[in-house]
Amino acid sequence: MAGITGIGSGIDIDAIVKATVAAERAPKDAQLNRLDKTTTTRLTALGTLRGALSELQTALKALKTPSLFDARKATSSDTARLTATASNTALAGTYSVEVMQLASASKIASGSVPGDSSATFASGGKLTISLGSENFDVDIAEGASLKDVRDAINTTLKEQGISANIVTDPAGNTSRLVLSSDKSGAGNDLTLAATGADLQALVTGMPAALSEAKNAKFKIDGLALESASNTVAGVIEGVSFNLLKAEETKSFTLTVGENTSGVKDNLKKFVDAYNKLITTTTSLTSVVKVGESNELLTGGLVGDATIRNLLSGVRTELTSNSSGGQIGSLAELGITTQKDGKLTIDDSKLDAALAENYDAVGAFITGENGLMSRLDARVDAYNKTGGVLEQRISGLQRTREDIKDQKLNLDARVAAIQTRLYSQYNAMDSLIGQLSRTSDWLAGALSSLPGVVRKDK
Repeated sequence: MAGITGIGSGIDIDAIVKATVAAERAPKDAQLNRLDKTTTTRLTALGTLRGALSELQTALKALKTPSLFDARKATSSDTARLTATASNTALAGTYSVEVMQLASASKIASGSVPGDSSATFASGGKLTISLGSENFDVDIAEGASLKDVRDAINTTLKEQGISANIVTDPAGNTSRLVLSSDKSGAGNDLTLAATGADLQALVTGMPAALSEAKNAKFKIDGLALESASNTVAGVIEGVSFNLLKAEETKSFTLTVGENTSGVKDNLKKFVDAYNKLITTTTSLTSVVKVGESNELLTGGLVGDATIRNLLSGVRTELTSNSSGGQIGSLAELGITTQKDGKLTIDDSKLDAALAENYDAVGAFITGENGLMSRLDARVDAYNKTGGVLEQRISGLQRTREDIKDQKLNLDARVAAIQTRLYSQYNAMDSLIGQLSRTSDWLAGALSSLPGVVRKDK
């Protein structure tokens, strides 16, 4: 509102200007709002589509590398006693395993000293801790407490895997050092010696070893074997296993074979990701009636040629037969297309194909010319950096920026129209007011002339 208007003419100039400006602005405003809504809807839809394509590509990449089929899997029939892994150099086979003894590390206790961890040693000295054939010296300062001795051992021998702690007997009010090693295997026993009068208490009256260093003992197909560690490698080429529990005279089975479960899991992830893509594209291109009024609800990419071309290319690869191999289509793996376009898996048929033609399945799926690589190439053309979808998204983002600029220009144009209208109407109002005042003056002057009879008298 440009000040107080309409005084001279009595006309509601504000209402006239507002109505005129609103009528001028409304068509363009409605056009820009519709375009902005459509652009935002398409941007959101394309982002949703890219997300579904990214999930599909993740599943495709897991299947297209030959290493998936080169991998071998080691399976224990008793995972409470043994777990195992196999590299791709492992050969298929079944082994009978027995675990009679687990490998253990040495643990010893020192002699007892009166008091708790604050008990002190007036004279210093040196502790010599041996681990197998290796000897390590730890210097102890005069007046050191049992806690100081423990800390000195832990600091000095940390890299050797030797640690110390303190155990206190509340009833007898005595304390001992407990030394532990993380190096298992026969011959890796701990011993403790001391120089210095006060430190001799730590080696006097030492109890028997709390734990002896021992080898793991086990059998593979009846062959007796030993290992200094419970993590065993090299016994069976390409196979590593962890011994977890000993139970004599009770055998179990270790099976080394193809990675069929890993392949099957990844195929299921591919089917799930593909089906999600179909669900997403169907939602983005559908037109459905909602509510009692049967109002039409349209997807963000209805009639979009990009989706049609994308799905056409993907379906072409899915249905094309690969020549030169024992497996030529997904249908031979039990993976078929349903009426709604989604894939379904016949587990028994897939299991049979993997059991009978494992290498042929790998040749069909993996490699540069394998099905998954061809599918990935189709999808990547749309989803990669600089691809079809990114170019479309960039174009829509530019449209949104242009809409913002047009709205700013519309605001400026409408403001100019409003200023012009107020100027014109105020000039008219001023003129009418001036004419009204002149009319009143003339009427008064004429009524004062001699011989003029006023009608109102």
